Amino acid sequence: MSEPVARISSAGSLIVLGWREWLALPDLGIAAIRAKVDTGARSSALHVDAMSEFERAGATWVRFALSPDPGHDRPALAEARVVDRRMVTDSGGHRTERVFIRTVLHLAGVVREIEINLTDRRNMLFPMLLGRTALEGRFLVDPARSFIHGEFDPEPESRP
Repeated sequence: MSEPVARISSAGSLIVLGWREWLALPDLGIAAIRAKVDTGARSSALHVDAMSEFERAGATWVRFALSPDPGHDRPALAEARVVDRRMVTDSGGHRTERVFIRTVLHLAGVVREIEINLTDRRNMLFPMLLGRTALEGRFLVDPARSFIHGEFDPEPESRP
């Protein structure tokens, strides 16, 4: 019988997440939001109800209404600088151009800046999808578990 070619030796330094977790996006005014952790999705996506672009200091910004818990919260307004526009293929195979922003993520005691695209997720179970580019180098996903880290950890560990 042959030996396995490789073993995960760095798993001890990675933080294990469940397939769904609570996280915070404080720069957008979101203290807690349920997210689906999806290693099959390259980018992260956030549900927004309405969005409009404007210019500020020579850069394109976006103002948007968001509800961390659609159907339960009153929408709040947030603003962020647009960092990119890219074509994204959704789970149904449809390609659409989306606006991307950068914002700070608080998850499992870790603080890091991530890129998020803004889209209409009202028909999805989770208002946020956390994709693999936000996870790489810091997190490992256990698909058999959920909400491992509770609702929100107010003591973030680091900002890599």
